[in-house]
Amino acid sequence: MTQSFTRILYDTAEGIATITLNRPEKRNALDDATICDLKDALSRVASDLLVRVVVLRSAGPDFCAGADLSALQKIAENSVLENRDDARSMMELFQTMRRLPKPIVAAVRGRALAGGCGLATACDLVVAARSAQFGYPEVKIGFVPAMVTAMLRRCVSEKVAFELIARGESISADRAEAVGLVNLVVDDDVFEDGVAEYVAGLAKASASAIALSKYLLYQIDGMSFDAAISAGADLNAVARQTDDCKRGIARFLKKD
Repeated sequence: MTQSFTRILYDTAEGIATITLNRPEKRNALDDATICDLKDALSRVASDLLVRVVVLRSAGPDFCAGADLSALQKIAENSVLENRDDARSMMELFQTMRRLPKPIVAAVRGRALAGGCGLATACDLVVAARSAQFGYPEVKIGFVPAMVTAMLRRCVSEKVAFELIARGESISADRAEAVGLVNLVVDDDVFEDGVAEYVAGLAKASASAIALSKYLLYQIDGMSFDAAISAGADLNAVARQTDDCKRGIARFLKKD
């Protein structure tokens, strides 16, 4: 099934929903309409029982260049309250991505900068072409990637997070993988095949196990060790009751 939105393309096939940022002439820059489309697409994913994995990718040479010029102009002209409401819209998108019980994989070609890098960071997993670049250049215009920091700090060490934010320089895909911002780097000439193979592996896994694992992983952020392991014990009991777990145990025992 394929359906076009205002700023994105949405397609589902074989348990995989593909969301494509579709403003290549604007380097897929983010604006209000794009954010709304992304929220609507994720809402559709949440209600589609056939979808097991989401791929977020882009049309054109760049993944996403961050906020577009009209959004930056609005920021400059808005009052504090207007800017707060605007920021909360992006916050809600990040929260929706984090709460979706299905894994979201960013497939990054070209540049992922500022809010675009934040969008990739908000995904659960990132596969990057070797020529891709990542960066948070907001500091260069006196701005702060404030909401993204909550996710960035959970992906990389404190010193690396501060370096990326404070220097505002772009880093290569290989460097991004080394510091923990990217899961897998694939050579450009086999990028599409690499993404397809990576995503297909996720689509074959137990949907309930992945959903529970994602929930637990993000729930324990900031918990003490005792609280986190207790939450794990509770979720362990829930996982044992799922049909996938019961079938898996039955298959395992049958082998013996």
